[in-house]
Amino acid sequence: MNILVTNDDGIRSRGLRELVKVLSEVGNVSVVAPDQERSGTGHAVTMHRPLRAIEITGIPGAVQAFQLDGTPADCVKLGVEVLLEQRPQLVVSGVNAGPNLGTDVLYSGTVSAAVEGLIMGVPAIAVSIADHSEEWLGLDKAVEVAARTAQAIGEKGLPEDTLLNINLPRLPAEEMKGIKITRVGIRRYRDFVEKRKDPWGRPYFWLTGEAVDMDEGPDSDTKAVKDGWISITPVRFRLTHEEFLEELASWNLD
Repeated sequence: MNILVTNDDGIRSRGLRELVKVLSEVGNVSVVAPDQERSGTGHAVTMHRPLRAIEITGIPGAVQAFQLDGTPADCVKLGVEVLLEQRPQLVVSGVNAGPNLGTDVLYSGTVSAAVEGLIMGVPAIAVSIADHSEEWLGLDKAVEVAARTAQAIGEKGLPEDTLLNINLPRLPAEEMKGIKITRVGIRRYRDFVEKRKDPWGRPYFWLTGEAVDMDEGPDSDTKAVKDGWISITPVRFRLTHEEFLEELASWNLD
């Protein structure tokens, strides 16, 4: 299996490099990742300046590796279309420092890289840990689960419009309770925008805030990770509200 690994934490991320080493036991791993952190970029693509890709060495387990001065979605798009010698059969994005739970999937560069894989007809996985520290608690378990999932996808396949979003709690591997198959919960942010002043008294704004989980149902991804489980969520992006089509037509807007 040909596997493309990317992320939004940048090509120097420990999470990416550990992931590559383990996935190299599953297939032929290539890397196309941002040259610096691109967290929170969502599905942005670069259209108003040229992109530059530099081939690099020194990532154990990778047969090819490129750093790109673009977004995670750019990395997948260029990797599939231009940079790699063999078309990937799987995109794996991560391992991300910090969770991508609930509606965070809409902001996440990690998940958006996996979505770009779907758009290009390649099955995809996103992998994240609820740990922003340098300890990377559970990283060994995250790469193990990613490798097992990649192997299973190679054998069983995925629906063409579905990716798997994997999130692990901030716990040592031996303290995790196991795997739960979950649905996407609802996460919002309190006090999202903070207004500050620079040394000259001019206002500026810092996007911050505290995550608030609005959906604590027993099968939500947010609840599972909070309770110490590994969450695996099949995510699809069918944007049309099918049930509302007939009612909307009845509005006679013409």
